[in-house]
Amino acid sequence: MDAIQLVKQVRSLFSLPEIALRVNELLTVPEPSILELEGVIINDPALTANILKLVNSAYFGMPGKIDTVSRAITLVGFNELRNIVMATSVTTRFKGIPAELVDMDVFWYHSVTCGVLSRNLAKRLKHPDQERFFIAGLLSSIGKLIFFSTYPGESAEILALKEQGDEVMTAAEIEHFGFNYADLGAELLKQWKLPPNIWELIAFQLDPLKANTPREDVCIINVARKIVNSIEPCAKFDFNFDILEPTLNSDVLAFLKLTPNVIQGAIDDALFQAYEVMCIIRPQAATIY
Repeated sequence: MDAIQLVKQVRSLFSLPEIALRVNELLTVPEPSILELEGVIINDPALTANILKLVNSAYFGMPGKIDTVSRAITLVGFNELRNIVMATSVTTRFKGIPAELVDMDVFWYHSVTCGVLSRNLAKRLKHPDQERFFIAGLLSSIGKLIFFSTYPGESAEILALKEQGDEVMTAAEIEHFGFNYADLGAELLKQWKLPPNIWELIAFQLDPLKANTPREDVCIINVARKIVNSIEPCAKFDFNFDILEPTLNSDVLAFLKLTPNVIQGAIDDALFQAYEVMCIIRPQAATIY
């Protein structure tokens, strides 16, 4: 079985809500209609509330109160709308993942932190298309949930290798299944019809300097993922670059021209922002910290 076949096998468990699929579909056209998007969104009161809460949060820093979906879309743009809808949808989805393998509140806190940090790094590097890095970071580990759900026994063996590092665990995935969580996650996002400039970042995140898509983009996700894997998902964590540095790929850091000060600033912002976002989209996860 390959990654494509496995994604097809778990389609029912790892599907998005109809409203998320519809919003994503409306965003794929050259000129999305704000009125049409608003008409779809307001039929879901919970999604509407989350959109307005997030747009009015410090994360976006809008100057005044935003009280309509159409105004929110106009101000944050279509890419950020996709981010909000996807974040709200995926972090409350996916039931039945073995609790002995993963605490879903911790998993999503990690994932939101990775999304926020990815976006912050892109912003500090003055990337012209910063918004999509949030959703790519958020979903960068989603392939692991498919492994946990479908192959709990093998996943437990792989998780037992955690102390040996991510590279060892990824090699074990390839040995057991013939592909890794990044391959699997990218195939799932293709099924969800997310654009290539999102799923390609997930597909190549483990070896970004060999990517056949813009390498700077994949390197940003790679750095964010490694940082989040090196720290506890806690908003009060005191970051120490000297401890973290050995876990990062020096060639990737050189390629991005990332300095410790830039990374420090991005993390400081991300830990606060991730907590704020979690309080809105998955409040039960925020309370564990």
